[in-house]
Amino acid sequence: MPDLDFDMDEDELKPLHGSAAAAVLLMLFSEDEAAQILSRLEPDEVRQLGYAMYDVADVEIEEVNLALDQFVNKARRRTTIGYGATRHIRGAMHKALGAERADNILARITPPTRTTKLSMLKWMESGEIAAILENEHPQVMAIILAHLDPTAAAEVLSMLPQEYQEDVVYRVATLGPVSAEALDDLEVMMTSGTPITKKGATSQRGGTSEAAAIMNNVRKDMEQRIMKALTKRDKIIGQTIEEEMFIFDNLIDLDDKNMGALLRGIDTELMIVALKGANEMLKAKMLGCMSQRAAQSIVDEMEERGPMRLADVIEAQKQVVAEARRLADQGTIMLGAGGDDFV
Repeated sequence: MPDLDFDMDEDELKPLHGSAAAAVLLMLFSEDEAAQILSRLEPDEVRQLGYAMYDVADVEIEEVNLALDQFVNKARRRTTIGYGATRHIRGAMHKALGAERADNILARITPPTRTTKLSMLKWMESGEIAAILENEHPQVMAIILAHLDPTAAAEVLSMLPQEYQEDVVYRVATLGPVSAEALDDLEVMMTSGTPITKKGATSQRGGTSEAAAIMNNVRKDMEQRIMKALTKRDKIIGQTIEEEMFIFDNLIDLDDKNMGALLRGIDTELMIVALKGANEMLKAKMLGCMSQRAAQSIVDEMEERGPMRLADVIEAQKQVVAEARRLADQGTIMLGAGGDDFV
């Protein structure tokens, strides 16, 4: 029987990227170590990584080595420790000084952080949230929706009684500061299902931008009904929400001439990040309005960088939309009308 050659030509190997490479690395850790990493991820990231772990279960040893090489190379390029710094500093201080002395020092030197209440919301199903809110005051509904991802908020909104929907969106748009105590009460309500008895709840969430993001994810007939009622109730609020409902995906309505004019004013670095989160049709249209060389350069750079933080992608897309609005205000480009339905 001839000897089996396990040495593969490096050129024949396809480097793993994104969640596949991350899954390979995660499977090299112990269960406890992997659990610590997974506990710091968002629900969508956990699901995506879980699928990838099954996909790479039979990965070749050479591919594992390539994934490790990619990780080491990326780690070398980092300019800051970043991940887990707070826990590391706290642990070192406790071991060096003892818990009481360490906490006293940390209380003076730790920079202020923004605490996130109602963190369990992102792990709950939309129907479950809607069922809990069904008999609550519209202000409570608005606070909860303002703490949800816009897509999830739109799903919950569609499940709420129709007579409350316009009022809830208006309250999201005009939502002021909410006290930590009120958020604690809401957190208890969401976990136990106990209705809130405290009133006067006074973290800053909401605003017309969040209301617009929610409205961008509801059905067209529902959007038209709610926006008509909102504008009748408060013309300024209604118009502001409508203006902010133009989002990155709407850029697909631009014709090639207007798209080209927009792209000429956008920095390449910004486009690399913005296109990372674009749907395939919009991405293809944007790349098609560039020179072949510029488009290929952006594609190569996106592949090289792998996954990017969702927050960074959203911010980049907002900047592109802001530039589109600026050019439209100047009369340089014409933004596509967003009122048409397609089936």
